[in-house]
Amino acid sequence: MRYFIELAYKGTHYHGWQYQPDAASVQETLNKALSLLLKKEIDIVGAGRTDTGVHAKKMYAHFDSETEIDVPKMVYKLNSFLPYDIVIYNLIRVHDEAHARFDAIKRTYEYHIHTFKDAFLLEGSWWHTLPLNVDKMNEACQILFKHTDFECFSKTHTDVRTFNCVIFEAHWQQKGTQLVFTISADRFLRNMVRAIVGTMINIGLEKIDIADFEKIIESKDRGKAGFSVPAHGLYLTQIEYEYLK
Repeated sequence: MRYFIELAYKGTHYHGWQYQPDAASVQETLNKALSLLLKKEIDIVGAGRTDTGVHAKKMYAHFDSETEIDVPKMVYKLNSFLPYDIVIYNLIRVHDEAHARFDAIKRTYEYHIHTFKDAFLLEGSWWHTLPLNVDKMNEACQILFKHTDFECFSKTHTDVRTFNCVIFEAHWQQKGTQLVFTISADRFLRNMVRAIVGTMINIGLEKIDIADFEKIIESKDRGKAGFSVPAHGLYLTQIEYEYLK
């Protein structure tokens, strides 16, 4: 029987989602907890990979169980057993071919920035003090909808077959001294969101203009795009499936 697990985690103390041989990962931590509680070796499959220090407000993964699970009881046990920075919300029985990664039709990320020093935001938001032209940054968001090849924002030497992504939503919103970038797409490339944000920061600083931004996308050259912003401001916030409504 296949189950989806709905969870969240603070990525500060993990070297990303995926198993690492010599470092703590969210996947390994979950595998150990489920294997112990179900008394069977479990290898959980995530909806995607988040890098070192990246957070997830909503993440899905799947695993198989030989017996039916008492969901409320197992959610309680997992939350009691797991570290404070991983939270289990639900277990969902799905059909046997359901796949947390390949069946996802939409993913959403947020990047958080604060412009005035805040002791309570430092682990989950990037402190950036220089003034930004947010209107220009939102104007640049419209350029993203015109393109599907985002190789210029991808980490180099990755094993992907295509750099094509369909972007559904992209915008900046400012509330006082906090600034949030929201972006949704059918898929994301490694480091893509952090590279987009870094490039848009250069627009906000008026180091480059909108025409330059489009030329960067058309170049397909990571070296022409902006810097990669720090991981601790990035959150995976939503994953959608046709059969989970």
